[in-house]
Amino acid sequence: MSLVRVATCAYEVGFVNSWQQWLQKVTGRIEDAVQQQANVLLLPEYFSMELASLFEASVYQSLSQQLVELQTLHDDFVQVFQSLAQQHQVVICAGTFPVRVESEAGSRYVNRSYLLLPDGSVEFQDKLQMTRFENEQWGIASGDELKVFDTPFGKLGINICYDSEFPLFARQQVEQGADLILVPSCTDTLAGYHRVQLGCRARALENQCFVAQSPTVGLAEWSPAIDENTGVAGVFAPVDYGFPDDGIVAQGEMVQGEAGKGGWVYADLDLAELARVRTEGQVFNYRDWDKQLEFVK
Repeated sequence: MSLVRVATCAYEVGFVNSWQQWLQKVTGRIEDAVQQQANVLLLPEYFSMELASLFEASVYQSLSQQLVELQTLHDDFVQVFQSLAQQHQVVICAGTFPVRVESEAGSRYVNRSYLLLPDGSVEFQDKLQMTRFENEQWGIASGDELKVFDTPFGKLGINICYDSEFPLFARQQVEQGADLILVPSCTDTLAGYHRVQLGCRARALENQCFVAQSPTVGLAEWSPAIDENTGVAGVFAPVDYGFPDDGIVAQGEMVQGEAGKGGWVYADLDLAELARVRTEGQVFNYRDWDKQLEFVK
């Protein structure tokens, strides 16, 4: 299928008083996008951290204890989005969830993005490049593998927030057939948001592919992990014939602190247009990638 409607969410994080309240919130968000005929739905990095508010203050105010207690909700979290993807026959990238994994070297937490498919399949991509906050304060470790996913709506890859600022990740995914890169993000400052957004636009330009970004927005002052959230949901394309002159297919409203509000941004994408622009465009960024290697030692 070459035609796909992408819905990317600027998700307002908040304090939830019960699992049922959270369930109604996320179910309502998904149903809103489905009613708009979206096929691929993207939620942001660490939006799952609002679930920490279900525990006592001694837990949700502690970076380390949040990680421990959230593991008790992990399976239910995945099952919710697995069921929604099956029920509505859509692809859902359920943002990210910090997951404890075991290995021969011991246990560690990774920042995991689940991809739920219409047939009930559950896939995931772990974040590969960690920020200073994740490394130095929170104890979140890097994943091990970069993946590409086959879906009923084409092949796609996931670059989690900071990963989008490093071009070789998306490049490898596009070379393996991904036409769409999903970028769940969580940034507290305007500068942080712009770093990720500029990364998204650069990945779309150099690979002549589509990139969608979904940020957390709003204030959650009770949480040391997601206390301030700034961003805009957007979808980006190559900057060439047949696409917007600035490469911005769709973009929402800036939400910084309490100013503005979140919501879905929709974009109708024709994946077949990528093959056209790679052979008939003004420039051949995708084809000419390897030429730079002739001049770089």
